[in-house]
Amino acid sequence: MSADGFVVRHDGRFEINGPLVFSTVPEFIDETPTWLEAAGAGGVTIDLKQVSKADSAGLALMVEWLRLAREAKCTLQFVNIPEQLRRLIRVSGLESLFPFKYPLK
Repeated sequence: MSADGFVVRHDGRFEINGPLVFSTVPEFIDETPTWLEAAGAGGVTIDLKQVSKADSAGLALMVEWLRLAREAKCTLQFVNIPEQLRRLIRVSGLESLFPFKYPLK
């Protein structure tokens, strides 16, 4: 992928760079087998710090990733969730799926 996209880090850590929106979701879905295979019996962390923009399609993708990880018996954790996504999570009533370490503003 280009500078925007899915970046593989070490120890089950992956990073998303750029927009997480309707037009980019198919590209990220294509990467799902990469991180699921890399996880094996371990866990995966997806770092969202570099997400520049997000919409409801991006949130739907995150929910789908949680489902796929659960089916694969893999733990999945999202870190550095941007404020824009945290607001979408809150208005969608999905806080229980995405626990935060700090309160929403």
